[in-house]
Amino acid sequence: MDYYEKLGLTKSASAGEIKKAYRKLALKYHPDKNNGDKAAEQKFKEISEAYAVLSDAEKKQQYDTYGSTDFHRRYSQEDIFSNFDINDILNQFGFGGAAGQSAGFRSGSMGGGGMGGGASFFSSMFNQPGGGGGCGGGSCRQPAKGPDMSYQLGVTLDEVMNGARKAISLRKNGSTQNVTVTVPKGIEAGKRLRLKGKGGVSPQGGQPGDLYLKVEIEPHAFFVRDGDDLIMEKKISFSDAVLGTSVQVKTLEGKKFSVKVPGGIQSDAKLRIPGHGLPRGPHGKRGDIYVRIGVQVPAELNEEQKKVIESLKEAGL
Repeated sequence: MDYYEKLGLTKSASAGEIKKAYRKLALKYHPDKNNGDKAAEQKFKEISEAYAVLSDAEKKQQYDTYGSTDFHRRYSQEDIFSNFDINDILNQFGFGGAAGQSAGFRSGSMGGGGMGGGASFFSSMFNQPGGGGGCGGGSCRQPAKGPDMSYQLGVTLDEVMNGARKAISLRKNGSTQNVTVTVPKGIEAGKRLRLKGKGGVSPQGGQPGDLYLKVEIEPHAFFVRDGDDLIMEKKISFSDAVLGTSVQVKTLEGKKFSVKVPGGIQSDAKLRIPGHGLPRGPHGKRGDIYVRIGVQVPAELNEEQKKVIESLKEAGL
């Protein structure tokens, strides 16, 4: 999520411009003005998250320094909303207590455990269980579960190929926690890995929430993933494209192939190496490698090369 884009701003925006942009969008998308509109609710959630980061000098500096992907690896959603008093913000913008209550807000900051006093806007809108929200008559049989937390998990193509156990450090509840996660073979971008009981602490002493790690495939030096297939680009000269040649390909596991390029090949044509792509799940067969051919056109020619090209042109090539 690009927080500046969500607020319609550029990275050079001042604190006053950030506050003004959020107020304008909050007035537009506030749940009180969009009763039952899930799209508006989602939009309000996104702009509130953006403002929670960009209005905090320390978090803004981290976001500006590391970018969205690395920022979300360092900060959970609970950390993002720590010390962010949504009621105070809404009161500043003229929503008042009644509007906040109807939108699901309750008094108390988002500091400490991140949920403040009682169920909050972030309990319902962010699908996080709050404290005491489902208790009738002020009592519960069991304390409410702590909030679930989400992070992004970078995974390399080698780890997709072989599976992996990754030890990662996460910021949780304002401190650093080390956790280990098993990455299965063939995992796809966007999949979520769940670590039960590794989420936020329950304010009432109940079970902790769960930790969800959203998989993001890291860029590779040579390959681009396309489902279970891997695509690599090889550049050849014009003469090799006309006459034919061969190119050398190294797979993820280090196997080397000499791939024949037929004469007359066209730019962007693909040559297939079957069965050397990524696995289709933990136990599935592997996809293929495709070598995409690009024909290099020299930016400059010396006099001898120009004469050769001119003679080819005269010959109809």
